[in-house]
Amino acid sequence: MTLLSCSTWSRWRAVMSEQLSLVASVSRGRALARLLGYSLIGLVLFFVPFEIGGRSTILLDHAASALQTHARPLVIGIALLFMLYGALQPWLSGSWRGDLTRTVFSVLKVFGLLIGVAYLLGVGPAALYQPGMLPFLFDKLVLSLALIVPLGALALVFLIGFGLLELVGVLMQPVMRPIWRTPGKSAIDAVASFVGSYSVGLLITDRMYQQGHYSVREAAIIATGFSTVSAPFMVIIAKTLGLMEIWNLYFWSAMLVTFSVTAVSARIYPLSRLPSESRPEPQLQHGESRIASAWRAGLSQAACAPSLTSALRETFVDGLRMTAAILPSILAVGLLGLLAAKYTPLFDAIGMLFYPLTWLFGLDEPMQVARAISAGLAEMFLPAMLLKDADEVVKFVAAIVSVSSVLFLSASIPCVLATRIPLRLRDLLLVWLQRTFFSLLFSIPLGYLVQYLGWL
Repeated sequence: MTLLSCSTWSRWRAVMSEQLSLVASVSRGRALARLLGYSLIGLVLFFVPFEIGGRSTILLDHAASALQTHARPLVIGIALLFMLYGALQPWLSGSWRGDLTRTVFSVLKVFGLLIGVAYLLGVGPAALYQPGMLPFLFDKLVLSLALIVPLGALALVFLIGFGLLELVGVLMQPVMRPIWRTPGKSAIDAVASFVGSYSVGLLITDRMYQQGHYSVREAAIIATGFSTVSAPFMVIIAKTLGLMEIWNLYFWSAMLVTFSVTAVSARIYPLSRLPSESRPEPQLQHGESRIASAWRAGLSQAACAPSLTSALRETFVDGLRMTAAILPSILAVGLLGLLAAKYTPLFDAIGMLFYPLTWLFGLDEPMQVARAISAGLAEMFLPAMLLKDADEVVKFVAAIVSVSSVLFLSASIPCVLATRIPLRLRDLLLVWLQRTFFSLLFSIPLGYLVQYLGWL
């Protein structure tokens, strides 16, 4: 009886082991399919141009352009709804009371909504209706953002949600600390911040800092060095400056310059003086290669990631909230910035700090370029708006600097100040100045190089 029981138990255990192995194999196969399949879709959506109707650009841009052309009244209605919600939400939730910065931007959002309504009604001074003012801001910027950001949020799910970033992050571990003075785990955060959005990136960074994974200095480096505008925003910049035909060149150039500037800013005041104690980093498993570890991290994320439907829904909602938050403030700050650039010497004064560089490198109209670049402090789109008619090298440089400067008053600076990371406004302004200077220093020679190679 005992022998029979033992034999039966052995057979049962063997069957269960075989079934578990089969389940594990199926799960691993499913994770691999998700990692490769969804990541490939994300790469195609963002980085592979298609020629449709005589235009060669990425599918995201094709979709947004088609909607703007064939469903303009619908797009205007959607944009107004976004602006209405974005303008009212701080007052309904009470968040406008948080601090002076939030109060100011809550007022600006209401101002932006009123500007949008006035434009559609044709009300206001004639100076606001000049081609480079409200018509450009509303038609080329607001309407594009109302489509690009939500659509881009959907597309980003494939790029960042199913293991690709984790795989890349592990591969990047050996270079993160020596180059950017951040732990290896921050590679995922850094790339997600760059490719995704500054709001999502800052949310991740703040959470990691509060949990003790980052020191003050590491969190500050990531928040000010990688949490720039998202790929969908970069599409808007490229469209504004007529660079969509070289989208891949522009994207990777902006990423190169941004990460290079971050390596410099991490080593100078004020970031270099911040406290740097954090948890020790985990080591690779014994006998495991880095490539194997990267695949394991990617497959693990792909296996535990939520369903595609759930991920799309969550990310899409986040994209809608972000769109509502930025549209009215961008319209308000953008208009005020354009008016200041045209009728006041404000950006002339700030631009003098960058004029030696633009003059030394022989850019066309160096003072105009310096003024436009300095306007990026108010709103990152302003350099693109002000330099849309410049020569190709200047437009290429402006497109890169708009991204690599990272910080701007209309959105990213208030977001950083809202986190638990102990950075003061004066620190952020100094970091912006440093980043803009080094962005110009790196991007101008790069612009001349790509022009020389015939890529521009």
